[in-house]
Amino acid sequence: MKGSLRRAGTERPRKEAPSRRGWLPRVPVLTAVLVVGAIVVSAAAGAALASLLSGDTSSNDGSAEMGLGPPADDSAEAGFARDMMVHHAQAVQMAESVRDKTESEGIRTLSADIALTQQAQIGQMQGWLAVWGLPATGSEPTMTWMGHPTEGRMPGMASPEELNNLQKASPEEADVLFLQLMIPHHEAALPMAEAVLEETNRPEVERLAGAIAASQRGEIEMMKGLLQQRGVPVEDSAAPGEHSHGADSHPHGGE
Repeated sequence: MKGSLRRAGTERPRKEAPSRRGWLPRVPVLTAVLVVGAIVVSAAAGAALASLLSGDTSSNDGSAEMGLGPPADDSAEAGFARDMMVHHAQAVQMAESVRDKTESEGIRTLSADIALTQQAQIGQMQGWLAVWGLPATGSEPTMTWMGHPTEGRMPGMASPEELNNLQKASPEEADVLFLQLMIPHHEAALPMAEAVLEETNRPEVERLAGAIAASQRGEIEMMKGLLQQRGVPVEDSAAPGEHSHGADSHPHGGE
């Protein structure tokens, strides 16, 4: 009798389990779609704003009166956009790596926010360069616009070995390594944002650089708190401009 009921009964018990299994894989896919959408929309928005600030007299933000023309190829604005796009791209890579494996809701929320926010900001900067008529990459070493050209990785950037360790780590290990890598990564972005704020007079650049500095300062404190919750000591931060450029810049890279 029980066997016949299972064969002739409703499909309800079998529907519930597959529906849960089918929902989980769609989360990374949905986030990936949102990331792609963010960069497309932000690139369009950045291009539109840069276009207005470069000479559309219908703009009502005072930019026409400022007489702003497109920045030069070796300008602080162009250098900031190019370097910060590279810096952001690695942050997005690390955030997406840990988001897909973490079992911590806090880490998942943080990593998704970093991925979406920084990919959107990449889109804005791509839009600027397109409207300014400048290539996405420059001919000079990174950070030349800041007065200290860098041939290797920019400060705060994770090494290939560290990225590989993050990819291979268990969920718990990945949570800690992600935080240990992302804190100095964020800290190194602050001097870049502050440097362009001192040089630029373009409202769109000022707004984005200010937003980057404010959001990353807040996320640094949040990530330090997440490390402390896990019983991991937080290393003293290097002062701006004192980050090592070499492969030994992350002593935790072998963890």
